[in-house]
Amino acid sequence: MARVPMFNLEEAIRAQRALRESLGLEEEVFPVEAFVEMISDEVEQMRAAGRSDADIVAIVARTTGQQIDPSDIATHYIAPEHRHGGRR
Repeated sequence: MARVPMFNLEEAIRAQRALRESLGLEEEVFPVEAFVEMISDEVEQMRAAGRSDADIVAIVARTTGQQIDPSDIATHYIAPEHRHGGRR
């Protein structure tokens, strides 16, 4: 059976950045809603580990310099059955 390529997050970001640059496109930016949707897998795991939404936004602030509110996590979190086009 042929090996199916797998990409880690850094590889995916590098490839996307290179493709956008080759097209002369600006860096892609995401509104809070889309960002929280993208990190919903990690939010689920943090909550399961007993971490609060306030803990999560503190990590986001520390690593990105961007301030979001814990209510943004609660409002825009996507449940597992609705993530990735519902293919879970």
